[in-house]
Amino acid sequence: MALACRVLSVAKSSRYLLMPLRFDRLLCNTNTNSTSVSSSNPLISRLLQVPVSQIKTTLDSVDIFAFNSSQFSWDALITSLQSSSPKKAQLVLEWRLDKMLKGNESCLDEYACLIALSGKVQNVPFAMHVFTSMEAQGIKPDSAVFNSLICACLCSGDVVTALSLFEIMVSSEEYKPNSKTYDAFISGFSSLGNVDAMNKWYAAKTAAGFSVNVQTYESLIHGSLKERDFDSVDRFYEEMMSSGIIPSMPILEKVLEGLCARRKLDQVKSFLKFLLGGGWKINENMAQKLVKCYCELGRVDELEEQLETLTKCNQSPEVLLHFFSGIIRLYALSDRLDDVEYSVGRMGKQGLSFKSAEDVEMVICSYFQCEAYDRLDLFLDHIKGSYKLRGATYDFLVAGYRRAGLSEKLDSVINEMKFSEYM
Repeated sequence: MALACRVLSVAKSSRYLLMPLRFDRLLCNTNTNSTSVSSSNPLISRLLQVPVSQIKTTLDSVDIFAFNSSQFSWDALITSLQSSSPKKAQLVLEWRLDKMLKGNESCLDEYACLIALSGKVQNVPFAMHVFTSMEAQGIKPDSAVFNSLICACLCSGDVVTALSLFEIMVSSEEYKPNSKTYDAFISGFSSLGNVDAMNKWYAAKTAAGFSVNVQTYESLIHGSLKERDFDSVDRFYEEMMSSGIIPSMPILEKVLEGLCARRKLDQVKSFLKFLLGGGWKINENMAQKLVKCYCELGRVDELEEQLETLTKCNQSPEVLLHFFSGIIRLYALSDRLDDVEYSVGRMGKQGLSFKSAEDVEMVICSYFQCEAYDRLDLFLDHIKGSYKLRGATYDFLVAGYRRAGLSEKLDSVINEMKFSEYM
């Protein structure tokens, strides 16, 4: 118990020294889409529906083998509950610990996972409780357990305790800091935007003899981009590529974001060519960055070129839709109705339809600007089967027809609004 007492004393001594900073973007990844996860996981749906008082009894009623299924994830469960009911998430962790202790669980990975999940709910005291309970069972921690405890502290903003735990690891023989220990701190300062501290931990990692991995570069590139230190973004990316490390999608996103932010269109084009040539798929975040860059510069021809390339490379419909949207917006802003209608037709042939009311209203505005009212009617009829006009769009049409003095079209829109229950 000596180690547990030492760890607890570290936590207590730093309790009032917590830094008022949020570390949600550290190793505790909070990007899980709780809505989609809960809808596809019956247990999560049940736990979201039952009252807090029935959480543990509901978990007791679940077949124990379900928790051991490869399709089950404690991470997804806690993330979904935390976003809607932190109390329920905490009760699940307590239930999990109780089952582990009663079952004489001896697997260190299970305890490390539970401690890391405590970081999800930003509950350092419970993470410490898991640690002391584990030692009370006669189970000695290893570096992975300490790393999870450090991550839990960082996710809760308790930097002082995290640093103190690191000192304990340094002075030990059984649980020395490893590569993941340094990555936790690099990631933490990266999320803070403290590039100086991030680089110092990076230097400390290499000085300690640990090789740099893709996670390290993710943090370095993210932190540098956050501070708009584009030279460092380029340097870390080139260093990573020259070392033979295959970049992750988050790294590729950040590098592309940096190029778009600097409006380096030639390099953007070359980078995109490199990605497609390597068999990479462009995701929606990257598509948004690309389209925004070209739209802000008014480069519709380049957008058309990129759309053609992406179509040939069988990119996802969602990605192609972003490019169609940007192209249509630029044509509408220039009142190039022929090009607008041609692009809308191409989009439809791809099985795609408008998703943004702003895009639809921009096209409508172009028709009003050109006084092309009959063509506007045809456009509205064309999209009617795939896109439902919102109330604000009807208001926009009413104002336009009223301003143009087209009483017949105005009455038609008002009647349609009544039918659509917007009045």
